[in-house]
Amino acid sequence: MNEIQMKHRFLFPASYNDLKSSILLLFLRLAFGGMLMTHGVNKWLNFDSLKDRFPDPLHVGSCVSLSMVIFAEVVCCLGFITGTLFRLALLPMMFSMFMIVFVVNEGQPFAPRELAALYLSLFLVCFAAGPGSMSLDRQWIRRMMGNA
Repeated sequence: MNEIQMKHRFLFPASYNDLKSSILLLFLRLAFGGMLMTHGVNKWLNFDSLKDRFPDPLHVGSCVSLSMVIFAEVVCCLGFITGTLFRLALLPMMFSMFMIVFVVNEGQPFAPRELAALYLSLFLVCFAAGPGSMSLDRQWIRRMMGNA
């Protein structure tokens, strides 16, 4: 392979499920999933003090809203990190970040929405890219197809 072909392959890989891409996706899942999970665990540990004053943009009650966010930030983060039901796990996470950016902090300057916007952007990219080959979903598919 000549130098131009190598650069072309680097910029425009034929497959996004090669080892390098899968390692990058694994790193993103571990780093961002782990960071978001710390927020969820903190909410879970402080549930009693947050349940009456947590934002309720869906008008289902503060306690229910807090529970849904904890589910997204803890349970769904576990699925995101391990690549288990990956895209399904991302949906509540993306919805939660969407609500923070566009509903809860509506009319605010960008600064209070910045972290949620960053997470939402990353989760949208991950949703499109998939979990990569280093995920439980991929392992299950290989076993189901008889390629294990």
